[in-house]
Amino acid sequence: MERAAVFDVDGTLVDTNHLHVATWWEAFRQAGHAVPMHAIHRAVGLGSEDLVARLLGDGRDKDQDAELSAAHTALYGQYFDRLPALQDAGKLLRRLHGDGWTVVLATSASGPELSALRRAIDADDAITATASADDVEEGKPAPEPVEHALELAGVPADRAVFVGDTVWDMRAGSRAGVRCVGLLCGGIPRADLEEAGAQAVYDDPAHLLARLADSPLKQS
Repeated sequence: MERAAVFDVDGTLVDTNHLHVATWWEAFRQAGHAVPMHAIHRAVGLGSEDLVARLLGDGRDKDQDAELSAAHTALYGQYFDRLPALQDAGKLLRRLHGDGWTVVLATSASGPELSALRRAIDADDAITATASADDVEEGKPAPEPVEHALELAGVPADRAVFVGDTVWDMRAGSRAGVRCVGLLCGGIPRADLEEAGAQAVYDDPAHLLARLADSPLKQS
């Protein structure tokens, strides 16, 4: 029976979380908002609209949301040609594909940003499908991105594992009924990932690959 390995991308496979922090910080600064970087870091992984709402609150000028998102996109886009994949990210996906897993990406990225991330990972031959922000009504921590990834893979939740680096990933995966694996390379503490639903936690893709045999993604 098919099995699906669903992966978040930013901070999980590509080392971009702190780029997002810096570019969101600058987008907020340009719009006259002083938002501390540590708060932005904790919000990375949410879709743009949810991130702005979390950081500026419901009393903000919502007409400014689109401008903030566009500013972040423009600033972050300067890095598209040099986004760094995390160590062994592509190798991990190819190994899982070779072991019979259907590999699907579940990410809030879309369009040119998603294309840049996939170029960085350089493992398109191992990726069966991608559930992007364009495909769902609600982003993480809602379960919809993970549920859509399962639909694309054609497997039930009990035959899937979701790998991510934020509490939003762990909550989305848990709500979708899949086993969750957390990675520390996005900068979120182990305890927070475990509290949000991670059944196992590893340092980064290279560490997960090295421990694959005794992980939730083991071959059997």
